[in-house]
Amino acid sequence: MEQLEKINFRCKPTFREGGSRSPRENFVRHHWVHRRRQEGKCKQCGKGFQQKFSFHSKEIVAISCSWCKLAFHNKVTCFMLHHIEEPCSLGAHAAVIVPPTWIIKVKKPQNSLKTSTRRKKRTSFKRKASKRGNEDNKGRPFVIKPISSPLMKPLLVFVNPKSGGNQGTKVLQMFMWYLNPRQVFDLSQDGPRDALELYRKVPNLRILACGGDGTVGWILSILDELQLSPPPPVAVLPLGTGNDLARTLNWGGGYTDEPVSKILCHVEDGTIVQLDRWNLQVERNPDLPQDELEDGARKLPLNVFNNYFSLGFDAHVTLEFHESREANPEKFNSRFRNKMFYAGAAFTDFLQRSSRDLSKHVKVVCDGTDLTPKIQELKFQCIVFLNIPRYCAGTMPWGNPGDHRDFEPQRHDDGYIEVIGFTMASLAALQVGGHGERLHQCREVTLLTYKSIPMQVDGEPCRLAPSLIRISLRNQANMVQKSKRRTSMPLLNDPHSIPDRLRIRVNRINLQEYEGLHYDKEKLREASIPLGIIVVRGDCDLETCRMYIDRLQEDLQSVTSATQRVHYQDQESSFPRVLSVQRLSPRWCFLDATSADRFYRIDRSQEHLHFVTEISQDEIFILDPEMVTSQQVGTPPGMPDLVVEQAAGISDWWNPAVRKRMLSDSSLGKISPHYEVPDKQKDASQTHMLQSPVSSEDQALLQAVTSGDLLKFIECCKKGANLLIQGPDHCSLLHHAAKTGNGEIVKYILEHGPSELLDMADSETGETALHKAACQRHRAVCQLLVDAGASLRKTDSKGKTPRDRAQQAGDPDLASYLESRQNYQMVSHEDLETAV
Repeated sequence: MEQLEKINFRCKPTFREGGSRSPRENFVRHHWVHRRRQEGKCKQCGKGFQQKFSFHSKEIVAISCSWCKLAFHNKVTCFMLHHIEEPCSLGAHAAVIVPPTWIIKVKKPQNSLKTSTRRKKRTSFKRKASKRGNEDNKGRPFVIKPISSPLMKPLLVFVNPKSGGNQGTKVLQMFMWYLNPRQVFDLSQDGPRDALELYRKVPNLRILACGGDGTVGWILSILDELQLSPPPPVAVLPLGTGNDLARTLNWGGGYTDEPVSKILCHVEDGTIVQLDRWNLQVERNPDLPQDELEDGARKLPLNVFNNYFSLGFDAHVTLEFHESREANPEKFNSRFRNKMFYAGAAFTDFLQRSSRDLSKHVKVVCDGTDLTPKIQELKFQCIVFLNIPRYCAGTMPWGNPGDHRDFEPQRHDDGYIEVIGFTMASLAALQVGGHGERLHQCREVTLLTYKSIPMQVDGEPCRLAPSLIRISLRNQANMVQKSKRRTSMPLLNDPHSIPDRLRIRVNRINLQEYEGLHYDKEKLREASIPLGIIVVRGDCDLETCRMYIDRLQEDLQSVTSATQRVHYQDQESSFPRVLSVQRLSPRWCFLDATSADRFYRIDRSQEHLHFVTEISQDEIFILDPEMVTSQQVGTPPGMPDLVVEQAAGISDWWNPAVRKRMLSDSSLGKISPHYEVPDKQKDASQTHMLQSPVSSEDQALLQAVTSGDLLKFIECCKKGANLLIQGPDHCSLLHHAAKTGNGEIVKYILEHGPSELLDMADSETGETALHKAACQRHRAVCQLLVDAGASLRKTDSKGKTPRDRAQQAGDPDLASYLESRQNYQMVSHEDLETAV
């Protein structure tokens, strides 16, 4: 600061002095800052800035405004004198920035002995009113005098630095750079009350809560106490561990590295929705005498909840986590560690079976209906009163009840609360798409407990003594829901501006290169590996685009063996770049390449909110954290290159020589049917492979599957055995592996076999491999097949789905899992082809 004062450097003005008698200015001037490093391009000449990476270099390369972020070269030809006193527009986020002209510093009152009796006689009602106003602002150094405008949506940012692995400190600094620092508040220093009281009269105010669901609940409770009219809507930047409310409002499961600039745009454009809030009234259990009451808390940690209120197993695990974090806070400094502790505590509690008798010690009455007999009959170990669809870090315990059910789909603004019961099995099934036992949808709940039971309110746990608890609707809060943005899309009223089809190249990047080069876009672009080309609709979102990329990957895997053999034989062919044939991991995500300075990851839960044109026009980059480079897997350095093009099921042949060799190759049956082989030749080749006499290698392959010998199976495959052969019972290799329950062989076939094996039907019974696994109650194999894309709606010759087969086999948990996945399963390949 001393060095800055020597050169007369003026800090960014965040307020105006209240003692000035000059007329109030309604505009802000630029605040120019000399910068030795600057991203982007010069506003005047359009050229980039030369970067000086030496720490000893004091050369100024750019002059930038700290408000609107305009930047010019430090040259007379670029930065001219008239720019110095120009009014500043505050840049792209002017609508959410609180201008310094609104914030007035209160002049300290001065005690003077020279008081005039004449002034005392002039005391009027107006003077008294101003005196009352001064009392309201007593002790505050600033007052806010906004200028009303329908275009303004001023934003208050509250950051909890302790949420979700201490990400908040970095976020706090970034928001202070983009906004006025006096509209950004650190919740670890002061609570939100003073800030909300200061800005309570600002019209169109919006709030951004940066933290976990507990931070959001804290801010909503203060808004209730202050009774602001109308209450400002609250947006969420998820920094917590679970972030269930943030997921419900489309803000995602956790902050990764999305630019603050885009977050501000989403808050500004978000839709205002309602959120039910529920009261919790706790009294002593009137059925028990005073001497029989057990030890425990006499009140809950919160008397209002927004997400859920639960008791039993999950609350006991949360209580252990809470007590451990209070004892050793330094061990809980990352979201991953927190989740690992949850898993360990849940496993320990499962072994101890501490919640097994919960149903014997509670009584639940919902809107006059007593649910206690059903709770005792099903022996629930956890009961959840759920307000939002998400629970336990993103699971959906209510599921999607069909039209034939007695319940409605869950909503967070309908004035009803959902009551759900869980056993240990249904709690475990939550993580793979299952749901609990739906008990009721009601407006009022009366809960009686007869012993001390662990409970949690929006993640805040305690052990409550025997009590009478009443749950009733409190009010509805205004929230900001993240919505789809079409800012980068063409005008919708111009039918010629939206392209019917987009031809997009897909490039793959590994995690090591992303972390090392994500600030250098050109080097990262050069380090990417092409995966292929897809053709999608012009208004396609990323969720649909993911389906095309996954399907492209399946087709690539099915032709890999044939194309590699052709390339080694045809050394004269030339291809532009090396293709990674390693299978995509389930954790891959999209990268946004449109920001000026870097790439950033897009949360998978928010893919339905982004159009493909928002992140690219002709090229898509995806990040695969489990991808290994060719040097790591030992790819031969002289291997020819390959680029594969996939266009919604219609493919181009890459090279005439390659096409000729493929059509004449004896292993053509291994090529995926999505590639355009002439029908007569394709049918003849597949018939030859399925009906020709079985070779010794194929017989050994069949024996390895039935006996479950994985090593022998892999050895036979390397010798050239055919994965499309059928046994004497007309079942494929995948059928046999699924029936015997050998998950490793099933996984190998799925990774190396053609995609048509997945839903191939047994010629006698019409059953798929998923039917076989469900009949034998092989849960792990069923999950492998479902994750690979096996159809859950396909029926056998008797009209039974895999879910029906699991129900007949006496495995209701597996049937429930298959039913839940059937509700969520995306459009099948056949439906997709029909739609295209």
